[in-house]
Amino acid sequence: MKWIRTLLMLLAAAALAAGQAPKKGADKKAAAAAVADLIDVNSAPVDVLKTLPGIGDAYAARIVKNRPFKGKNEIVSKAGVPQATYDKIKDKIVARQK
Repeated sequence: MKWIRTLLMLLAAAALAAGQAPKKGADKKAAAAAVADLIDVNSAPVDVLKTLPGIGDAYAARIVKNRPFKGKNEIVSKAGVPQATYDKIKDKIVARQK
């Protein structure tokens, strides 16, 4: 009787482990979608930049005026965007090079 209980527990554990196997293809697609959703500070128009939290008319205009940026963190030093605002948007932007 004990061996049946043990066998059932092993089968249940194996079924749970099989159901939680990571899907590599789905992870790659999700990563590609995340990169595609990033806003490029070197090419985005003002109205797209204004969709970022903390970026209004003035900061969007400064970003456009001070292009190109070698890295996304340059919007702090070149465009005058506050560090706190940059910290809020750094995962939503990219500075692609042409």
